[in-house]
Amino acid sequence: MSDAALDNLWSRTAAERHQWSPLSGAIEVDVVVIGGGFTGVSAAYHLAAAGASVALLEARSIGYGGSGRNVGLVNAGLWTPPDQVEEKLGQTAGAALNATLAEGPALVFGLIEQHQIRCEATRKGTLHCAHSAAGMRDLENRFAQQERRGAPVRLLDAAETARRTGSRAYHGALWDARAGTIQPLAYVQGLARAAAAQGAALFERSGALAIDETDKGWIVRTAQGEVRAAKLIQAVNGYGTGAADHNAVIPAHFFQLATAPLAQDLRRDILGGGEGCWDTALVMSSFRLDQSGRMIFGALGNLDGFGGALHRGWAERKLAKLFPQLAGIPFEQDWTGRIAMTGTYLPRVERRGRNGISILGYSGRGIGPGTVFGKAAAGWALGTGDLPLGLVDPLAEKHASAKGLYYELGATLTHFANGRF
Repeated sequence: MSDAALDNLWSRTAAERHQWSPLSGAIEVDVVVIGGGFTGVSAAYHLAAAGASVALLEARSIGYGGSGRNVGLVNAGLWTPPDQVEEKLGQTAGAALNATLAEGPALVFGLIEQHQIRCEATRKGTLHCAHSAAGMRDLENRFAQQERRGAPVRLLDAAETARRTGSRAYHGALWDARAGTIQPLAYVQGLARAAAAQGAALFERSGALAIDETDKGWIVRTAQGEVRAAKLIQAVNGYGTGAADHNAVIPAHFFQLATAPLAQDLRRDILGGGEGCWDTALVMSSFRLDQSGRMIFGALGNLDGFGGALHRGWAERKLAKLFPQLAGIPFEQDWTGRIAMTGTYLPRVERRGRNGISILGYSGRGIGPGTVFGKAAAGWALGTGDLPLGLVDPLAEKHASAKGLYYELGATLTHFANGRF
């Protein structure tokens, strides 16, 4: 990798590893994309494949952010159940978003097959595991919602879940046949290779230092050059200016730890079907095996923070509870990634000037939605397709919020003056 700061299991085992030079000098293209993760690379690929000229600027290296720290679960849809999506967005818009994101795994695995991306792709489904009786009721509700939409899902009882996972800790699970697992950094690197082969210009170590819109379009300046473009797609999500410090985003962290490849006798009864898993607990956990047989366990928290030792100790105890046969087996590698969550737990597509958009807020589910939103952003830039979500104007939103605060303050002062406290 071109950025030594991204040093984790994925960077050490990625079969797809490519490097691109920094931008030097001035270039002019149809569309400039800022951010080299799932969304930005997908946008660049689909733009170039459609014949548009596109330049992608990445401040560090392709996949440096959440795309290179992801769990690697390729799920259909969002964390938010589809009924709630439709309640929040309205029936028509919510149903359209649900239907679009339901096809996310098909798009991801289709690109992998089309471009022969070497990323340990395994499409055996995922298991959402019930950690309690209440968690099982939640899965029953999710199952009913998905079944009404014709999704290929099955609700498993405790015995079937134990057989599939190798753990007797769960009350049951929801299996989704559309889903699967990948090596996430290798996927985004391979998709970047495919984008370059289509004619996209990719630049690493080329952070956007200034972004300005003029009457003729956008000018994005880096340390050594500039890009002029008619359209702008910003796709930094939880990393970089415009997302991490955005007041619409709630920062969170997710850590992962990996063992050495497990011995065959230990692997015999653990996730033999190749599924990836996560659970219904308030402090959500994920677990899966990579193709070398490493157990990869993750949970919400930041190993790089002051509570890192506590998180590691908790993870060791949790893994031993799930799989007593793995008790005492040490974790050899660990890493933390940043999640951009929103107050609605839905992604946001924000307006940037007259001819720009910014996409953010996957709330921890970036592979399928990021690839889908990147493709949709390409369609928006080309004028050939619609975005999955309506555009939000952050300036108008901020104005409305300030106006509401002004009236609230005025009402408070009036009550105070009238002695109503």
